[in-house]
Amino acid sequence: MLRLSKLTDYAVVVLVRLSSGSDAVQTSPGIAAATGIPEPTVAKVLKSLSAAGLVTSQRGARGGYRPVRDLADVPVAEVIAAVDGPIALTACVEGSSAGCEAEHLCPMRGRWDPVNEAVKLALSEISLADMRDAAFGRVFRAPASAHVTVPASLPAAE
Repeated sequence: MLRLSKLTDYAVVVLVRLSSGSDAVQTSPGIAAATGIPEPTVAKVLKSLSAAGLVTSQRGARGGYRPVRDLADVPVAEVIAAVDGPIALTACVEGSSAGCEAEHLCPMRGRWDPVNEAVKLALSEISLADMRDAAFGRVFRAPASAHVTVPASLPAAE
């Protein structure tokens, strides 16, 4: 099963919270209270998001965080990369920093690259605004530009 980390899930929640309401900065304890995520976890997530340029921080008595871009301009793939690093389904996909003990002998080496690219493309075409809007009862549909081809050996879903 392909599963994202809890920190990535929390990062989406934090970014959606930061984007709600006014343009005022929000504090880590305030975000924690509003979302139910423990404050140390919110602080850790905000540090990752800040390092990736997804949020800016303001120091001082009136300090806090604010998003850099509108949610519609932030793809889910970018949030995943900010928190968990580059999207890599296996250790041997192109650009992965992980190693594989059997890499030099593996007959599947490099064969996961198209699958990995398809997953990255799909996650790049879903914005945080899509995620937010889906949470409020809208029917979520893949963007019109997303096209999935089903191999002839697999039955098409109806």
